Order: sequence, then structure tokens, then C-alpha cells
Amino acid sequence: MSDEARSYVGGEPTDVELLRAVADGDREALQELFRRHEPWLAARLSGRCADVSLVDEAISETFLAVWRRPRAWRGDGEIAAWLWGIAIRALLHALRPRRNVVERLVRLRPEESTTPEELVLTRIENSDVGAAFQRLSPELRAVVQATVLDGLSTREAAALLGIPNGTVKSRMSRARAELRGALL
Repeated sequence: MSDEARSYVGGEPTDVELLRAVADGDREALQELFRRHEPWLAARLSGRCADVSLVDEAISETFLAVWRRPRAWRGDGEIAAWLWGIAIRALLHALRPRRNVVERLVRLRPEESTTPEELVLTRIENSDVGAAFQRLSPELRAVVQATVLDGLSTREAAALLGIPNGTVKSRMSRARAELRGALL
């Protein structure tokens, strides 16, 4: 690891120190970031997509993006949140061009691993609310999913989706209006 990544006082280097070392071309620092963050990224992405190969592809794309543009992190917020934003966009990109993704994912999901949360979401999917949600544009669905289903704040959703905070608010407003109209 570079001297900068080792410059911490006791303990492990911080994510910030590691990212700075990655910016200096330190592959070991990138490996350490991967070791720290890949497990939870894989777990969260797997909750969104049952196709392990797509999850792996999204994680690979995430750390490739970090290697190529480590200075894209502007220094505000947690590096973990920045990584999640890259990872979820990579997964959405991998899913976007595919048709009937929901049907294929349902078939891939093992039935015995159904959680209470998944049962509630399945019931919602098969209701009028779910049908109305599916009719939203992908941009509006992504904002609703990030803020309502994932429980992110507007600021966190903006960082996750790579759009301005005001865009999240306006898309959420449009989504509410469309959902309200569809359910009346």
C-alpha cells in the first residue's frame, strides 16, 4: 500500500485514506476497499436482483468505476453511500435492457427464502397499488423505490440515483400524483 494509505495512526486506514491511495494508483488499496464493501454490497444488491451473475457484474462495474475515477467522490458523505450509488446504478443499467425481468427473477428466487418483507411486497405488487407502480416510468419508479421502499432521505436518494436533490423531489411529486390518479 502507498505511504498515504499507511499514514493512519494505529488501526486500519480509513476509507478516505484508501480512496486517496487508489487515486495514486495503489491496487492494494482498491483490494482493501473491495474486501470491506463487497459483502454488504452483494447482500443489498441480491435483495434487488436474484440473478447472481447480474449482481456480480454490478459489483465488478462498481469497483472498476472506483479504479477509473476515484476522484469522482467529492468528499461529502460516506464513501459507502457513494459506492452504493455506483452499484445500484450499475445493477439498474444491467437490468434495464432486459424484458420480462420480474418474471425471470421470480422464477430464480428460491421459495423457501421468502421473508415477511418479501411477502408484503409481493402482495403489494399484485394489488392495484402494484399495478399503478409498474405503470410509472422507470425514473419515477426508481425514486419511489429509493425513498419509500429503501427508506432513504431525499438527499440520500439523490446521491444513490446520481441526480440532483430537487429532481428527486419533483419526480416524487409526479409519482404521487400519477399513483393518486391511478388509484382513484
